[in-house]
Amino acid sequence: MVFAAPNEALARAEELLGADPSPLHASIAHQVVGIWQRDFGDTRRALAHLRRARDLAARADSAEREADVLATLGVALVHSGRTREGLAAFEQGVARGTGHTRARVLYRRAYVWWVLGRHGEALEDVRRAIPVLRQADDVIWTARALTLRATVHLALGAVERADADFTAAEALWDTTGQEHDKADAVESRGLAAFRSGDVPAALRLLDEAEERYAKLGTPTFMLTIRRCEVLMAAGLATEALTEADGAIAALDGIGGQSTRKAELLLVAARAARLAGDPQTALARAAVAVRLFAGQRRTWYETHARLVLIEARVATGRGSGRLVADAAAVAERLAAFGAPAAPEASLLAGRIALGLGWTADAERHLAVAARSRHSGPPLARMTGWAAQALRAGSARGVLEACRRGLDVLDDHRMTLGASELRARATAQGAELAALAQRASLVSGGPRRLLVWSERWRATVLAAPPTRPPADPALLSGMTAFREIAARAEEARTDGGRPVPALEREQRRLEREIRSRTLHMRGEAPGDGDRFDVGRLLRRLGDDVRLVELAVLDGRVHVLLCGQGRVRRFEAGLLADAEREAEHVQAGLRRLAHPGAEARLPLVEAAGARLQELLLGPAAAHLGSGPVVVVPPARLHRVPWALLPVLRERVLSVSPSASSWLRAKETAPPLGGRQVLVRGPGLASGGAEVPELADRYGAVSRTPDGEEAWATRGTRPATPEDDEETPAAREVRPAGPDGGEKTPAAREATPAGPGGDEEAPETREARPTEPDGDAGRREVPTVLEGDAARVPRVLRELDGAALAHIAAHGTFRADSPLFSSLRMADGPLIVHDFERLDRSPYRIILSCCDTARFASVGADELLGLVTALLPLGTAGVVACSAPVNDAAVVPLMLALHKGLDAGLSLAEALRDARAALPDDAVHQATGWAFSAFGAA
Repeated sequence: MVFAAPNEALARAEELLGADPSPLHASIAHQVVGIWQRDFGDTRRALAHLRRARDLAARADSAEREADVLATLGVALVHSGRTREGLAAFEQGVARGTGHTRARVLYRRAYVWWVLGRHGEALEDVRRAIPVLRQADDVIWTARALTLRATVHLALGAVERADADFTAAEALWDTTGQEHDKADAVESRGLAAFRSGDVPAALRLLDEAEERYAKLGTPTFMLTIRRCEVLMAAGLATEALTEADGAIAALDGIGGQSTRKAELLLVAARAARLAGDPQTALARAAVAVRLFAGQRRTWYETHARLVLIEARVATGRGSGRLVADAAAVAERLAAFGAPAAPEASLLAGRIALGLGWTADAERHLAVAARSRHSGPPLARMTGWAAQALRAGSARGVLEACRRGLDVLDDHRMTLGASELRARATAQGAELAALAQRASLVSGGPRRLLVWSERWRATVLAAPPTRPPADPALLSGMTAFREIAARAEEARTDGGRPVPALEREQRRLEREIRSRTLHMRGEAPGDGDRFDVGRLLRRLGDDVRLVELAVLDGRVHVLLCGQGRVRRFEAGLLADAEREAEHVQAGLRRLAHPGAEARLPLVEAAGARLQELLLGPAAAHLGSGPVVVVPPARLHRVPWALLPVLRERVLSVSPSASSWLRAKETAPPLGGRQVLVRGPGLASGGAEVPELADRYGAVSRTPDGEEAWATRGTRPATPEDDEETPAAREVRPAGPDGGEKTPAAREATPAGPGGDEEAPETREARPTEPDGDAGRREVPTVLEGDAARVPRVLRELDGAALAHIAAHGTFRADSPLFSSLRMADGPLIVHDFERLDRSPYRIILSCCDTARFASVGADELLGLVTALLPLGTAGVVACSAPVNDAAVVPLMLALHKGLDAGLSLAEALRDARAALPDDAVHQATGWAFSAFGAA
């Protein structure tokens, strides 16, 4: 019962002990309490109960009972760090037990061998135990033994053998009521999915196991260790560090297992190293090494030493001693059959290269390179990185880098969530940098451009997987929106946060994010490789594309146009980043009247930025339009502030490939336009009514009544209720038989006030004559209570132009929860990812909508980058806080240009020129950028 219903078993055992049982029964009760304390509580109490159970078994003169307790005691001793005593208890247990009991003792000793990292002994003991357990028809213990054998196979990299054992064990568990063991089986399947390279499945299974454990009320330290491993592989190292440190604190609080603490410290050290915090990695790894050594766990100790050496190298140390240490670790890991052995050989080779020890480097790198043809994706990438470092020619370097990045591409596309795809690219940063250096030396500007594009903004190369029609996810998003709206209302009314609402909001965020990370990728890979010739043909003779590549901290300008690519050296990236922060601070101040004196300072900073980012290339831009492709770390630069770009048609793109796709994206038929006005704007979104009046749009008043503008309007007719294909909803099956497309899928609360529109309130879309195109739809305005997220999404889906005036909030801590404030709460990036096709052009006339989080190798996560893979060819958005009132004339002038047939970049250039010549309006114009090519 202690593994089926742990807490109930504990209560029953304590009840039995209070009833003056016989020595035999008391031995069983003390053993149950000891198991509970060992696995879920205080190991010191566990040892006391188990020793009492052993003594009572001896008093009962039952050798079988004594052998069984000795096995449980042996596990507890090893977990408390007393390895020698624990193994001695097992020797006694094996000697005292016979037949079926001895098989159970052997299984538990096999488990201890696995804990100690002695996998050969573990396989031998479990091999002896399984036939006896099967012969005794002991379903529960046979399933446990199969699960253990599978886990050992995974540690040795034998994934197929592990899968077979997990499958057999799961079939046995289905015939039992062992809920804790069933949860453990789900956890084990998650580990197997991870080892086979299926990160989304691993996250899903581990989350399912966590839910099962939660119902049993038991701690999950081993699950935390495994989840942290998966998070690190997914590029979420900071989260892994937070989880590991939290588990260590919880384990210390209950006096838990010393072995688990050491494993958690190892995981925390690895996470800190991957998160770019080598000092924390050093501290955690050093303690882990000491604990593992004291516990006689050489396998784990060797892995901890590997992390310790990596952390020392990351702090800038490099010495012959470290080469020797890394080589020794590699040899020990190889002797253990550990999959991490190539990683250690690669580390030794890297350090030797840095010291100029080419012969030693070649020897270690050659060993690491053997892993490039087999194993999971990250192991193969390790091999290709080693091959690239040892290649004797630029051609060899580039071929190894290409093969390694192809492996990562295939792995990345198994991930459905755009966040995971973006973060996973960090694994390829070294290969991309090696290729760029080789291109710079031998290939000329064109080759450097190709490799700059090869690993830039790759998350935009394919649309993210659509969020599933998961009722729990949909209801969670609806609940999140409601709670977020209530929390915002409370802050607005009372000026103080409401802790209960904010806690619930954070819980719902975690739930939504967790479920989206479970999505598997739909595309096998991106076959559309970047073609320099195609780019140059599209640019023609007038347009210049400026791609900024960063090599070893310096900005290199790749100027494309007039059929050629030229390279110029500019300044240091670190200097440019600092200057960009100063500019952002200046723009924030200029958003408020009275800061006019700062305008010359901001303009001077713009001139310094130009020198750092463009250098001599600024004199070769010609007179035509310019497309700027910055690296992710420069995404906040207000490019229109640079003197040479101020009066130009200027657009920004995350990559040249992204610009090409936008350029070749056809606008949707019908030219449908949507104007949205959210609540709480200082200006009231004043441009929206004026635009509605200009276009003769269909509007809704706050009470939901239709208000018809006067230009070219007519009464609604039945035909007007027919929705365009782009916006048609496919509603979830229900009593009304309707269905709903991914664009507008929402879980809708039952009863009044739900988000679902009644059929009679659907808005008709009148059209007006157009001399060139026949009939053109009059724009729809959503404001007041009509500007609710489900309705807004439905109207945005497939629109030709959308203008959204709403409060924007950028979330640096969780960029996919960056939002626009609607009547019923935040419209988040996850919502936009549900669109079948995002608007062809979208104008976001609010603060911070062009802010992004820089993640992975060179990726951006934010609102704009969520739209670009979904069909949006052009966005106008803002990278800084702006003056709401000054935005209105800018937006009106922008739409005037669009009405005249200009592109977004052309219209924005003219709109800036039309603004009043004061500091507030100038800063407002500089803060907005046009992204894409529409």
